[in-house]
Amino acid sequence: MKISCIQLDMKFCDVQSNFALAEKLIHQTVKKENSDVVVLPETWSTGYYPKDNLMSFCEADGARSKKTFSLLAKKLNVNIVAGSVPTLKNGKVYNTAYVFNREGEAVGEYDKTHLFTPMDEHKLFECGKSTEVFSLDGHKCGIIICYDLRFPELVRTLALEGIEILFAVSQWPEKRIEHLKVLSQARAIENQMFVAVCNSCGEADGTRFGGNSRLIDPWGNVLASADEKEEIITADCDLEIIKEIRASINVFNDRKPELYKL
Repeated sequence: MKISCIQLDMKFCDVQSNFALAEKLIHQTVKKENSDVVVLPETWSTGYYPKDNLMSFCEADGARSKKTFSLLAKKLNVNIVAGSVPTLKNGKVYNTAYVFNREGEAVGEYDKTHLFTPMDEHKLFECGKSTEVFSLDGHKCGIIICYDLRFPELVRTLALEGIEILFAVSQWPEKRIEHLKVLSQARAIENQMFVAVCNSCGEADGTRFGGNSRLIDPWGNVLASADEKEEIITADCDLEIIKEIRASINVFNDRKPELYKL
């Protein structure tokens, strides 16, 4: 499966410009790379994140993203992990990720469960209440958003549901970029899965975001990585190696869940 991460340098609070850029780069990526999956970062439509009048930037139940990427996925015959956008659902604001298959069907919807309290996310967003597992081209996948990466319990929960690929969409700041690198490799190794990290870059609301999007195999090898600028990375992920790895070092069989207190 060929996966491409589109590391956007978005314009803060300029939804129109960011939608146009995302669509343009998806077109370019699919044409150049013949990707099976393209991935966008967290809150790419606004940047991270407009604290003033946040509700005015929210999509009503993801309406614009659903319409835009459903049509685009079908037109280009590509799976789209459409990052996340601020959404308004039942009068509450969520940080929601959407996923679309090649037929344009919305096959995944995930509300960020771990809100980043140091930047007051919890004061403006509602936290999600469930995980999300979906299928792309017959392969089980899961998705998390940024700060979620620091919670191994969440990723292990997805692993126990049999996912082969974890998509992590993020707005990870430059000053903690080494954490993103280490944690993403750790999640890949400990769960014996591919990890696709799509981060943002550039600056928004006084914070510099660190890029360094990466595609990692289940051994922890970095198959492709970006720098700090706007960039597209692609790697061909051989999902067949997962069976071999899990057979040779079967951590799932050797677990002792009766001992774990989480």
